[in-house]
Amino acid sequence: MSVITIIGAGMMGSAMCFPASDNAHEVRLVGTPLDREIIDAAGATGRHIKLNMNLPEGVKYYQTEQTDEALDGADLLIGGVSSFGVDWFGENILPKIPEALPVLSVTKGLRALEDGTLEPFPHYLMRCYSNGRRLSLNAIGGPCTSYELAAGHQTHVAFCGENYETLVKLRGMLSTGYYHITASTDVRGVECAVAMKNAYALGVTLAVGLSEKIRGEGMADDYNAQAALFGQSVYEMGRVLELVGADSGNIIFGAGDLYVTIFGGRTRKIGTLLGRGMTYTEAARQLEGITLESVVIARESVKAIKILSQNGKADINDFPLLMHIGELINDGKTANVPWESFTHDRK
Repeated sequence: MSVITIIGAGMMGSAMCFPASDNAHEVRLVGTPLDREIIDAAGATGRHIKLNMNLPEGVKYYQTEQTDEALDGADLLIGGVSSFGVDWFGENILPKIPEALPVLSVTKGLRALEDGTLEPFPHYLMRCYSNGRRLSLNAIGGPCTSYELAAGHQTHVAFCGENYETLVKLRGMLSTGYYHITASTDVRGVECAVAMKNAYALGVTLAVGLSEKIRGEGMADDYNAQAALFGQSVYEMGRVLELVGADSGNIIFGAGDLYVTIFGGRTRKIGTLLGRGMTYTEAARQLEGITLESVVIARESVKAIKILSQNGKADINDFPLLMHIGELINDGKTANVPWESFTHDRK
């Protein structure tokens, strides 16, 4: 049995309690400063108020000021923060851990550097917060919703990191009969694939809003249009993988994650509202209080592709859907999907 400390008691971080507990590890769930109510409720009743289900018996609960206690003797640290909490995690948690403690992050996201490089979060954290130490920073990518993982539904993800032996060890700690894990040292490929899906999920769900604009809200979804946008998204995501020099096989994690994301949640909501004809400002106002990671990733991706195009390293015409998403969220334009730009003749 190992000791697994999870920092971040949101839905995905907390869902990781289930495979960890099912493998008989000691699980310690630590809240961030934003998770105090979740930890108080779980400590008192065992129930997670966001997942709306009981967490496994035996999980130990800690508030953020008890982080040092929760890290004492840990064999694995799982980072359960959202992309908006990455810098908090880097500033407040990474300085506390020894080099020997591997980190496995559920966080999906990218930073666009000045030269157009798309930097995955493990590389970003190492560059900004390692303080010269050689930390083992790994990440999870792939199609996985928190509530289905917690319910034990069949799931296939990738653990990515620099050291294959470490990934195999982490897989051994967390793999179950329902949680299946591919180990990959292609960090940039896995992370780019699964982060980009957030931007493209917004693009695919434009079709829902466009259909509702014609037929009325709540009417049947326009599956032909969604399929066309899904196909274009996969095509463009594949082009991104080529640009970053990644293994093209990582598209299975991006496409799978895209498939999961378009069925619900915050990204579907913003894409639907934009498809109905709202400007981004109007849609964001209606969704006030909801964190929109898809918008952040879309902006970073658009920025990177434009820089690479200006430097002659990418063809902006390969990304008509991403550029349209950029027009919606950056320029205040309304949905006008460039359908004809998606045609790809083959001779």
